[in-house]
Amino acid sequence: MESNEQHEIYEKARKRVKQKKRLYYHFLLFLVGSIFLIVLNIIFKVGERFGEWFKYAIAIWLFIWIIHFVNVYITNRFFGKDWERIETEKLIAKHSIKHDNLESKLIKTGVITPNDKLPSSEKKNLDL
Repeated sequence: MESNEQHEIYEKARKRVKQKKRLYYHFLLFLVGSIFLIVLNIIFKVGERFGEWFKYAIAIWLFIWIIHFVNVYITNRFFGKDWERIETEKLIAKHSIKHDNLESKLIKTGVITPNDKLPSSEKKNLDL
C-alpha cells in the first residue's frame, strides 16, 4: 500500500516537473522569438510598411505565455487532479445522503420495506 502511494506521489511530482520544464522552454522560445522578430523588423526591414508590428506580435505572445504561467503555477494548483478528486468525492457523498434520505422516506411511507432494493430508475420516477 505504501509503495503505491509513493508511486502516486512520484508520478505527480514527475508531471509537475514536466509542466514547469515546458513553461521554461516556452519562455526561452519567447525570448529567442522576440529577438528574432525585432531583428526581422529593424535590421531586415520586413513588414516596414506596417510600422513596428513586432511589438504587437511580442505582446500577443507574452499574453499567451502569461496564460501558460497562470495555468502552471496558479490554476493547476487550485484546480488540479487533487481538486477534481475531492470535488468528485463531495458529490458522491451528497448523492449518497440523498439516496439514504429517499430510501428512509419510502420506508416510512410504506412504499418499500427495509429489505427491498429499489432500482435507481424507479427512485427517479418516484421523486419524493
